[in-house]
Amino acid sequence: MYLLLCKTIFLLFLCITFSDAESQDPLGEFCNKETNISIGGKVSSNINNLLSEFVLKTPSTGFLATTFGKEKDQVYGLAQCRGDVSTQDCSICIEDAAKQIRQRCPNQADARIWYDFCFLRYNNKTFAGEVDTSFGIFYYNVENVTDPKTFNSKLGSLMDDIRAQAVVPKQEGLGKGKTKLSPFVTLYALVQCTRDLSEISCAQCLAISVSNFPTFCDNRKGCRVLYSSCYVRYELYPFFFPLDSDNAGVSKKTMRAVVHP
Repeated sequence: MYLLLCKTIFLLFLCITFSDAESQDPLGEFCNKETNISIGGKVSSNINNLLSEFVLKTPSTGFLATTFGKEKDQVYGLAQCRGDVSTQDCSICIEDAAKQIRQRCPNQADARIWYDFCFLRYNNKTFAGEVDTSFGIFYYNVENVTDPKTFNSKLGSLMDDIRAQAVVPKQEGLGKGKTKLSPFVTLYALVQCTRDLSEISCAQCLAISVSNFPTFCDNRKGCRVLYSSCYVRYELYPFFFPLDSDNAGVSKKTMRAVVHP
């Protein structure tokens, strides 16, 4: 991980606040420059058709993995909303993602885009069922906790619990929970795998994600790990539904690190 970190890291100050899905900016995107295609070509047209299908069909179940086209022009895609969000928020997020990914990656056959409430990707090579941690985006709170020993113990236990939830088939890759750090402070956490992964592959992806905590998020008040196959987040304020009342005085200012393969 140290070598990966040294290759390409971009740091960006961001102030992240919780809001509904409307008008949110992406958390990040990946446009594979090694998969350039011509605008207006058959592959590009198939991507547009794939995105239209995502917008139409994903919100009803929160997930869609499909393909469009034939032979060398075939494209494969996956769209998924966070498992706790409403159908309306899912729909808004997928619409935004479908629009933004073409604006940000207009010439690439392999592209991914991350939002708070959803994730979308496509490629001209199949990727279904594969654990993909080749590109990662990491957000971490700029403030440290005051009692690292207690915090990390509680965080470890909570992560173990929700990772175990996520691999239960009926959970569809989602695990979430909270634990009290004190009478006035609560730790919230959520993990999610893409639904194309097997239980073993989901567990593997989440384990890789959590293993990044000491590198990027050691003793931090909040952290997000975004991969193409899974997502992990913890905060000292409520961010998943149903929402608790907010913890007063908790900073939501974060920094971002982007790690390329």
